[in-house]
Amino acid sequence: MKRYTTFEEIDRDLKYLRLKAQIDLEEVKLGFTKSKETAKESFSPMNLIASTASSIIKKAFVLKVVDKLIGIKTVKTK
Repeated sequence: MKRYTTFEEIDRDLKYLRLKAQIDLEEVKLGFTKSKETAKESFSPMNLIASTASSIIKKAFVLKVVDKLIGIKTVKTK
């Protein structure tokens, strides 16, 4: 624990801590603004369509590879 000998030292440290708190608050605000913009971009119609199509293509590819490796045949019903 720090020991203070004068009120000037206490005032200086308090001023420093207030400024640090303001800087931290501004960094949180900036981070929130950036994450808000990123969320808007990720939920745009084009990104949703692209990610859905990409997911379907990846799953189809994996199923094809697994089918080739394991050799499971699909059962056809009448």
